[in-house]
Amino acid sequence: MENLISLVNKIQRACTALGDHGDSSALPTLWDSLPAIAVVGGQSSGKSSVLESIVGKDFLPRGSGIVTRRPLVLQLQKIDDGTREYAEFLHLPRKRFTDFAAVRKEIQDETDRETGRSKAISSVPIHLSIYSPNVVNLTLVDLPGLTKVAVEGQSENIVKDIENMVRSYIEKPNCIILAISPANQDLATSDAIKISREVDPSGERTFGVLTKIDLMDKGTDAVEILEGKSFKLKYPWVGVVNRSQADINKNVDMIAARRREREYFSNTTEYRHLAHKMGSEHLAKMLSKHLEHVIKSRIPGIQSLINKTVLELESELSRLGKPIAADAGGKLYSIMEICRLFDQIFKEHLDGVRAGGEKVYNVFDNQLPAALKRLQFDKQLAMDNIRKLVTEADGYQPHLIAPEQGYRRLIESSIVSIRGPAEASVDTVHAILKDLVHKSVNETVELKQYPALRVEVTNAAIESLDKMREGSKKATLQLVDMECSYLTVDFFRKLPQDVEKGGNPTHSIFDRYNDSYLRRIGSNVLSYVNMVCAGLRNSIPKSIVYCQVREAKRSLLDHFFAELGTMDMKRLSSLLNEDPAIMERRSAIAKRLELYRAAQSEIDAVAWSK
Repeated sequence: MENLISLVNKIQRACTALGDHGDSSALPTLWDSLPAIAVVGGQSSGKSSVLESIVGKDFLPRGSGIVTRRPLVLQLQKIDDGTREYAEFLHLPRKRFTDFAAVRKEIQDETDRETGRSKAISSVPIHLSIYSPNVVNLTLVDLPGLTKVAVEGQSENIVKDIENMVRSYIEKPNCIILAISPANQDLATSDAIKISREVDPSGERTFGVLTKIDLMDKGTDAVEILEGKSFKLKYPWVGVVNRSQADINKNVDMIAARRREREYFSNTTEYRHLAHKMGSEHLAKMLSKHLEHVIKSRIPGIQSLINKTVLELESELSRLGKPIAADAGGKLYSIMEICRLFDQIFKEHLDGVRAGGEKVYNVFDNQLPAALKRLQFDKQLAMDNIRKLVTEADGYQPHLIAPEQGYRRLIESSIVSIRGPAEASVDTVHAILKDLVHKSVNETVELKQYPALRVEVTNAAIESLDKMREGSKKATLQLVDMECSYLTVDFFRKLPQDVEKGGNPTHSIFDRYNDSYLRRIGSNVLSYVNMVCAGLRNSIPKSIVYCQVREAKRSLLDHFFAELGTMDMKRLSSLLNEDPAIMERRSAIAKRLELYRAAQSEIDAVAWSK
């Protein structure tokens, strides 16, 4: 069973070393799930003396006002008889203290390092391990003494701050409360009992310790309290007799003080029947046994919590990505890899692996045909317009057989209107590709780490798309212009020809431009223009896909890659300037994951040893 307390001690030390103090944070905390005994008491309640009596050594700072200003995690480990006792601090690894006066000074110095030489408090604990043949395996957390008044040099909020710190420890369900109260004061005014009752009203987690029994007024005793009659807790009250201030001043040996404590309870008539369950030695054994029992009952839950949290932390760390290499080659490689990931996601959108590429097809299958249908060729081929263009094309000499120039002008003026839908298709596909670039950037997890690189990749991709749009627009409009510049002669050769037989030379040349004749010209032109529209409906998408979609898949970031090769170390580093919040989060997650893996390993080792 003893290795269970040692196990929790190791995990607690790892928690402190890796920044898990159980205080509120956005990270999962292992500290809060570990069983611990928190020592609570008001100033001058004898709290320090109880702890020193349990340890059997003078090692705690003493003085007036608030002496304990940081939680002290005190881990006691029993060693073989005859072995020299020593102490170790977590913040001073591999340094052993055999002089416990030096331990007291180091506690003071380490407190000042965290809080300054002010009288402020801090929730960051100090870890102290004491190895001695005169202790039982036990872990206690000594908390700052509760006070009612701030002394000179302290913040006005110190009273509330201490209470909040104490409460943050003892309100946790895994915390065992050791409530220290002086017997020579009314128990109803005890700071320790008051705050313990608030967080543990049933007394299920509270052990009551009564100090200064030997200092009670003559004719009074604490029997009813110790027997649990006047104030009942689940566990029996324990009375202790600490050294007096005179004993402390005379450096009375702690072993002798323990002997005098035993003699006091054995020889005092009122307490003789309770002597076997009084004193600091009995208190230490009782707490050690209870702590072992609680740890044993909590281990399966702690193990399950650790395994679950390790998976969650590994997943988040993977999402946050790895830190970037320090050298220029490593940085360049990292940038190229991230860009390739972005490029692959962009291609997946176009190829249908991800959503978005279908919008391009919708332009060709719906929007372009609809736009072509909306072109008002009937207005262009209205009777008045046909008459005007054919007459103007004839000039001073009317056409002999068919108004070829008139046909050309009517066809060109109709086909040129197709430029609008063609250009609109190019722009619409460009907008879709831009939207897919932004989506791909957002879906490239690695780009979220580096805001500067994210902006550069986005700008480079959009710049490439802009250039591709210009090339596509030029090529697509050329398709329309080609239809204007050369007409399909076979279409007209296949038209039925009207050859006038005879004729009346007295008719005016304008009789040729009668409505029936002009309607036929309009009908022929419309048929030809519709044929051209049908062809362009197929060729415009090919041009756009070739010049924009295909090129975007093939060379979206080629220009950016070429620029990367010319960048110096400073420029590459600037692209990989990570969001400080992400860097901080990754570091915190890595430390917390290290803690949980260490705890996982420790618990597994204990499980296998059974």
